[in-house]
Amino acid sequence: MTAPWITYRPELKVLDCTVRDGGLMNDHHFKTDFVKATYETCVEAGIDYMEIGYRNSKDMFPKKEFGAFRHSDEEDIRKITGDHDPEATGLKIAIMADAGKSDWATDILPCSESVVDMVRVACYVDQIPEAVEMVQDAHEKGYETSCNIMAISTVQDAEIAQALEVLAKTPVGAICVVDSFGALYREQIDILVRNYLEAIEGTDKEVGIHAHNNQQLAFANTIEAIILGANRIDATMAGLGRGAGNCPMELLLGFLRNPKFKIRPVYEFLQDYIVPLQQKLDWGPLVPYNITGQHNQHPRDAMALIDGPDKEKYLAFYDKIAGDI
Repeated sequence: MTAPWITYRPELKVLDCTVRDGGLMNDHHFKTDFVKATYETCVEAGIDYMEIGYRNSKDMFPKKEFGAFRHSDEEDIRKITGDHDPEATGLKIAIMADAGKSDWATDILPCSESVVDMVRVACYVDQIPEAVEMVQDAHEKGYETSCNIMAISTVQDAEIAQALEVLAKTPVGAICVVDSFGALYREQIDILVRNYLEAIEGTDKEVGIHAHNNQQLAFANTIEAIILGANRIDATMAGLGRGAGNCPMELLLGFLRNPKFKIRPVYEFLQDYIVPLQQKLDWGPLVPYNITGQHNQHPRDAMALIDGPDKEKYLAFYDKIAGDI
């Protein structure tokens, strides 16, 4: 028997999506010092990419209602990064553009005019045609690209196969398995990661994993994906993310053996920035998120419950969710 977990794959890249995914909990109303500290922590920790926010439509998400990193305009990013140099810092900057929610053709500048290095396209399976156009547009503008097919736990096998076949023919650099509802178990992660890897076989593309923590499986499922060969790994500081949150960065870096990753700056960030934030926001695998995860449901109802006066009335919530199936 071998023990591959005591070594590391140098090609494995870690992406921090604390501000982007975590911003879904507060409409991206983060203070500048929080975003700046996240950036500096990513640099100090040796993290490969920081997804600093969305590049989404100002018509759909008005600036008077949403914080700066729902749109991630160039000037707002530069307030955080300055004239960012990935060669000097070891960190690349990513943004996410949602199919159907982004004016990508006009709002995404040529890479030569931006401090952004990667555009991550997010779509549902029925939005694959637009996602292909978005990937092509970003590639032609000089960016690295990836595609996140969201809510994959609700998609039929034939649809997944067709989507992967289409994406494999594009210039996309990575395709991520996205457990949006935190509903997947190890066996399902195995099947998906193997199918994604098979679809890109013979190309220079990579497979990624973006796990949500509704059933407290985000870290375990991320490890499973890594063992199977996923090389693009998403995590957030203290798991901060929509609803139940994501794979915690501090756990991921504790698992990885690549000496370029440093965990101490992450714990400093948790102490100085996450602890105060936890007094204002509720995220993590709370019971209502357990319930939606078990039933493969979007966590919107759980989020509404937790934000209301009946946040601990678990039984009525369970009966509602179970009764809707």
